[in-house]
Amino acid sequence: MVIPDGEGLERRGVTLEDVQNRVNHERPAAAEIGDERPTRGTPGRRFPVTRGEFGGKALAGVLLAALMLLLPFALAAQPPLRVGTSGDYSPFSTRIPASESGDRGKPTYGGFDPELARAYAKDRGLEVVFIRFRWPDLLADLAADRFDVAMSGITIRPERSLAGRFSVPIALSGAVALVAEESPARVAEDLDRPDIRIAVNAGGHLERVARARFPRADLRAIPSNNAVIEALISGAVDAAISDTREAPHWQHRAPGLRRIGPFTRDRKALLVGADHASLSRDLDAWLLGWESRGALALLRQEYLGEGGPSGGESAKITSPLPALLAAIDERLALMPLVAEAKRLSLVPVEVPARETRVLEAAVAGVRRAEDELKSARRETIPEVAIRKFFAAQIEAAKWLQRETLAGTVASRSGTPPDLETELRPALIRIGDRMARLLVSLPAGLGASRIEAATLRELVGSALPMAQKRAIARGLIAVAGAEPREEADPLQ
Repeated sequence: MVIPDGEGLERRGVTLEDVQNRVNHERPAAAEIGDERPTRGTPGRRFPVTRGEFGGKALAGVLLAALMLLLPFALAAQPPLRVGTSGDYSPFSTRIPASESGDRGKPTYGGFDPELARAYAKDRGLEVVFIRFRWPDLLADLAADRFDVAMSGITIRPERSLAGRFSVPIALSGAVALVAEESPARVAEDLDRPDIRIAVNAGGHLERVARARFPRADLRAIPSNNAVIEALISGAVDAAISDTREAPHWQHRAPGLRRIGPFTRDRKALLVGADHASLSRDLDAWLLGWESRGALALLRQEYLGEGGPSGGESAKITSPLPALLAAIDERLALMPLVAEAKRLSLVPVEVPARETRVLEAAVAGVRRAEDELKSARRETIPEVAIRKFFAAQIEAAKWLQRETLAGTVASRSGTPPDLETELRPALIRIGDRMARLLVSLPAGLGASRIEAATLRELVGSALPMAQKRAIARGLIAVAGAEPREEADPLQ
């Protein structure tokens, strides 16, 4: 006997969600398994089961009777959502030992990201399996398909954009240094000395920040994040690098520590495998919906301590406009690598034929998104506006590439990623998210509101003000915004 999976049911004109709704069957609660052994991905995994419709009442009646018998088997056949998490980065991810978990003697995970994973899995009728990763192994584990999505306070960075698909941002943070209260260091520059010992977690975003920010210091990259704070408490180092989210927890654990910074502005997001396009799109849609209903803000308040009338530092970061600007920022952050790849392969910065193809692909991508997200936008975006918006980004990208080749914009040392097999696929993945966010922009966005958000959010590169304003004008054209309106500080 062949038990149909979600895809098989859809071919019959029925989805698991339809059946569940019609028979009033309660979705299974999310199950958790701590410290699962590494597993390869299941071939043909599909996320999520999408909404379909019955072909007719007669067919629906016949199928409903049959599927009521098959439903338990079909649900059981759904593969679990495999979530990679570190368990060592409070408040985003903490490992709860077996002795404290209350889950039949199994360890489990708590914090902002595991709770977000449980909420998504519950809404999608999936089990969730947590798989622990070490920060130095994150990208290797993602490439090996150990998990479908990494959720652990992951900072958007270029090397991670090359490896997978980021979701829309879910929180903001900033890198800081913790020192003893009696330390003479008062500003970040005081720590950049050869006699200053600085501990930082190895393999993550903060190690890259520390190496760039404190090149003269005695930097000690420690594989275990928990051991970083221990090194500072014991006096083995003079400072420890953390961020605005984690530092309060370390200061609570060790009173007498003082914070220096922040000296970066970082976005946190979920990281999905490059091949899991449907999961990536569904996570974005779900996150945008959760933000619009206020549910994501409540989770931030509980785990990140954000709240109050303003909604906190991350307020509205997951709404379409700032999420779109974050995608532009992510794309521009790849341009120094594109420049180095072009230098190596002797490709000029400006290739008109390539730019034409990019603009054509951008228009086609927006049209596909409009077709798929019909309920999100009533009017078709004019092609001239789409071209203006993406042309402004092309000009900004070329400016960054030229400045990189001239040595005025820093780039990563070593052999750059391959232009055709690594960089351009990553740019296409980001472009796919941008197209869907463009279509999801709400009506009524004013020009000054859009410009203020653009100038605030495009912070990941050395882009000059003129280039930022050109991108803002393109975005204003796409949104069909009025020329004058007061800026909204939350958008």
